[in-house]
Amino acid sequence: MAKSKEVEINKDGTIRGLSNTAVQMIAFGGSIGTGLFLGAGSTIHRTGPSILFVYLIIGLFFFLMMRAIGEMMYADPEQHTFVSFIGKYVNPRLGYFAAWSYWLELILAGMAELTAISTYVKYWFPGVPAWLIQVFFLLVLTIVNLAMVSSFGKSETFLSGIKILAIIALIGLGIYLVSTSHRNPSGTTASWGNIFNHFSMFPNGLHQFINAFPMVFFAFQGMEFVGITTAETKQPLKVLPRAVNQIIGRILLFYIGSLLIIMAITPWNTLNPNESPFVQIFKLAGLPAASQIINLVVIAAACSTLNSAIFSTGRHLYQLAEESSAKSMGFFTKVSKNGIPIVSVLFSAGMMILAPIISSFNSLSTAFAFIASVSSDIYILVCILTMVAHYRYRQSADFKLNGFKMPQYRWSNPLTIAFFIAIFVSLFFNQTSIWPAIGALAWGLGFNALLSYRHKRVEIAEED
Repeated sequence: MAKSKEVEINKDGTIRGLSNTAVQMIAFGGSIGTGLFLGAGSTIHRTGPSILFVYLIIGLFFFLMMRAIGEMMYADPEQHTFVSFIGKYVNPRLGYFAAWSYWLELILAGMAELTAISTYVKYWFPGVPAWLIQVFFLLVLTIVNLAMVSSFGKSETFLSGIKILAIIALIGLGIYLVSTSHRNPSGTTASWGNIFNHFSMFPNGLHQFINAFPMVFFAFQGMEFVGITTAETKQPLKVLPRAVNQIIGRILLFYIGSLLIIMAITPWNTLNPNESPFVQIFKLAGLPAASQIINLVVIAAACSTLNSAIFSTGRHLYQLAEESSAKSMGFFTKVSKNGIPIVSVLFSAGMMILAPIISSFNSLSTAFAFIASVSSDIYILVCILTMVAHYRYRQSADFKLNGFKMPQYRWSNPLTIAFFIAIFVSLFFNQTSIWPAIGALAWGLGFNALLSYRHKRVEIAEED
């Protein structure tokens, strides 16, 4: 197949076809999803205006993690996933654990988004079976992922663009309502004073403030997708630093900007935590089609996350196969003429087809919800190991003095690790999150114990 002179082909046959815009949109796609459009009302209800501090603090630590990932990817831009550095710089066994756990977490996330998509589509077409909707969207997005990598980038740019337009529309509308002192049907007036009047850091208690941290933490999940696109990004040494430095500011702008506007238009304690704050604000503005518009946006948001999940799981499985000595894993290293790890993508997408089956049985749905929660908690452990890998990288011979360095890593790296540990520990003090947290801990200990046992068996066999 003829390639353009502008296209750079890696040694393994994959193609660098993602632009800076596509990379940023992929990160937007992963980290700005239904959590903002549907779940922001719940977090505002917990802590009031102080939720802004929660987003700001977590955004800062995610930026530090992104700088750590960016520094390692800059030093070795041919890696298909940032998780591979855990095995390289921390411990091969922990790297194996992190890679498979993160792959599984993304599979479950993709399945959850499929279930969400069918729910949102049935809002308009209640008679269409959920399984048929799920199969259709999975098939379409898998085909997109099997085309040129640039096709994936364009699709993600389009889907993320819908979300960004919705947020910009909300911010623009909010500024207009505040500047005109719009009087809401409930009798309140849009004003910046709604944010600061009778401000309390812990309006519902310190416990609720602390519980908001893990909720917001998971809202930022997906930003690390930048560390999965590097091997297929054009001019990675130029694009990577720019993408990492720009994306955190823009995400914070959209998140904090949205929350500021929402709480300025109407007092935070008048919001319904069980309804999308975007729908509520558009209704206050007199837009009758608010529910329809936001339904379209959340479908785009869910499709965007699913699209990124298919891409990311395919690259993770491909990287695992490349690093594995098992002959059976060699099957997953096949790269298509278009530069796509085709078998890894198809297998990962095929795993997500379990979603329609699970959603058909209530008992399975309950079990899936628990497993998905456990998997999300494991993500925190992967973040901790990633930061440990970065610290070890800085001590290694691979460290590039003129690279894209994480600022003040000697204190910022340990501080980030401590913060992530604190987030994980906080899960054990919440009745709804304690069992998934225990499950995540059990999975980590059990997985590593099994690997250790297998390693000893191999050593004994070799001695004999």
